Amino acid sequence: MTPHAHAFCSIVPPHLLEHLAHSSNPAVAAAARRTLIADASARTFRVLPLPGTAPTLAPTEAGRPHRTVYDCRQGTDLPGERVRAEGEEATADATVNRAYAGLGATFDLFMNVFGHDSIDGAGLPLHASVHYDENYGNAFWNGEQMVFGDGDDEIFLDFTLPVDVIGHELAHGFTQYSANLEYFSQSGALNESVSDVFGSLVKQYAHGQSAEQADWLIGEGLFHPNVQGTALRSMKAPGTAYDDDVLGKDPQPAHMDDYVRTGRDNGGVHINSGIPNHAFYLAATELGGNAWDRAGQIWYDVMTGGTLTPEARFSEFAAATVAAARARYGDGEEIQAVLKAWAAVGVPTD
Repeated sequence: MTPHAHAFCSIVPPHLLEHLAHSSNPAVAAAARRTLIADASARTFRVLPLPGTAPTLAPTEAGRPHRTVYDCRQGTDLPGERVRAEGEEATADATVNRAYAGLGATFDLFMNVFGHDSIDGAGLPLHASVHYDENYGNAFWNGEQMVFGDGDDEIFLDFTLPVDVIGHELAHGFTQYSANLEYFSQSGALNESVSDVFGSLVKQYAHGQSAEQADWLIGEGLFHPNVQGTALRSMKAPGTAYDDDVLGKDPQPAHMDDYVRTGRDNGGVHINSGIPNHAFYLAATELGGNAWDRAGQIWYDVMTGGTLTPEARFSEFAAATVAAARARYGDGEEIQAVLKAWAAVGVPTD
């Protein structure tokens, strides 16, 4: 897949929204249907920049974030009205300020930990639009910017509340500019998993959490208190993030024995991502300390190493993590943790 053909990437999977669209609660069903329609429209009008075409920054600006937040005021025209730019004071709108801070937290992880200047490695300015559409229950990366809905206040709250949601969506940009994993089947599930991995690392880095202290949840705090669920996904225990009468049950598998074969959701990209997600969790917790130090470094090396094909399958990605672990750390505990993690989820590494 060429870079300009990359897919629309949202935090809430379509299967969950489709389930909500059939809810007996008219407000929930209407909001879900509206979100599905808005997502379909956003996919249609998506135009992506090619890698390497980011604006060239002056040398004095390198290594610093360049953030701009826009307000759609419940409309769908992007980017909306500019309401806060880099270095400007906080506004009276908490959503704007959270988006600004989340862009910064993501920039900080990539720059401070990996020496990667913004999500493209070349100082790409980070743009985000908030208050997108009415009761919009999603957040997405459209190849150029982040977009956040306010939620319906029935199932979803404001999508800027969990910082890992912001990190997740921006990490789709990181993938776009690095390995450019095709958004279908196993490569698509890897695309989603990489976003969960780096979204979780953004949260852990921002909160100063070790691998042991982290909750390994994606989107914790996004659900309305009445929902029987803790988050959209769990890397620690895929399939346990929610079990709710309205939402249904979290369908993610944690092992290849339970791999879901489906034509929906681009071949189950949001579902089967639970398998590589769990492998990262196992490797990170086996190594201990800060997950970004060794496990995160290995995953980063794979994404930026130039060895992955856009159509990479789980086994190819797993083998690449083993090679990356050996290249950086030799035949020590790092490579053993990686081998053990992939074996535990049933993915071969050779």
